[in-house]
Amino acid sequence: MPRFSIVMPCFNAAATLSATLDSIARQSFHDWELICVDDGSTDASRLLLAERAARDPRIIPVCNPGKGPSDARNYGALSIAQGQIIAFCDADDIWLPNKLAELDRAFADHQLDAAFGQIAFFDGTPDRVRVTSTVPEGPVSIAMLLGENPVCTMSNLSLRTEAFRATGGFATDMVHNEDLEWLIRLVGNGARLQGQDSLQVWYRASAGGLSSDLDAMRAGRERAIATARRFGVSPDTRAEAIHLRYLARRALRLDHDPREALGLVVTGIRNDPTGFLLPLRRGGATAVAACLAPLLPCTLRRALFAR
Repeated sequence: MPRFSIVMPCFNAAATLSATLDSIARQSFHDWELICVDDGSTDASRLLLAERAARDPRIIPVCNPGKGPSDARNYGALSIAQGQIIAFCDADDIWLPNKLAELDRAFADHQLDAAFGQIAFFDGTPDRVRVTSTVPEGPVSIAMLLGENPVCTMSNLSLRTEAFRATGGFATDMVHNEDLEWLIRLVGNGARLQGQDSLQVWYRASAGGLSSDLDAMRAGRERAIATARRFGVSPDTRAEAIHLRYLARRALRLDHDPREALGLVVTGIRNDPTGFLLPLRRGGATAVAACLAPLLPCTLRRALFAR
């Protein structure tokens, strides 16, 4: 039984897959298996996976019997994984070499059910880092998740196999915020989710990888909020303001109608001025940029709102 089962959904990821696989192969901690769940790729992804598996028996390519990243993660984690700890990784992100070693030490604490670290957001190559995430102190609560999800991406999440099985897996009928809804169930059922104050993941922040359907994102959040309410938690005005700031930054980065971003800013400030505007480097900058959006070049907006 390996210490870690790494579960990677993969769909037409040939352009980034090699760099992701290289980062896993370079881990200083070697007791892992990598379950690559192909979701019907039509590019060279399957060939790349087959070639890597031929050289390293720890790599296990499988085909997803369902469809979509949530179904792929469920299949890999619930049906294939043999490890004590499940670590998710997307096929376009890059792990730092000591990620698994740091997680192995963290999970020596038997009270810890799930863990995440810091993320560096980059465009192109990891030496072009634009911003690094922060890790809150203490265990993550549902209220924190409803504000600005500190986990950020599934590539940054690891948890004990039994803790994942207890959740029943991801909701496969959700298009957006399925990770948030699942995290709420994880924490709501009593799992201790805590951050590690170390950089563990490079996240590829490309505009092409972002959804432009903000309405669908809102619908997914409403479903996550409904799940939170089942655990007796509703978002306060500050959490809503922070989420509206996130949507405004997305709208700016994706070159939506400037009026959409400005409307989100106005609504967010009305909900909770302090929650929206602070810290100023995020909230204040977002408000100013929404006002100036028609004058800012698209490339500048993308640089300012990579996260």
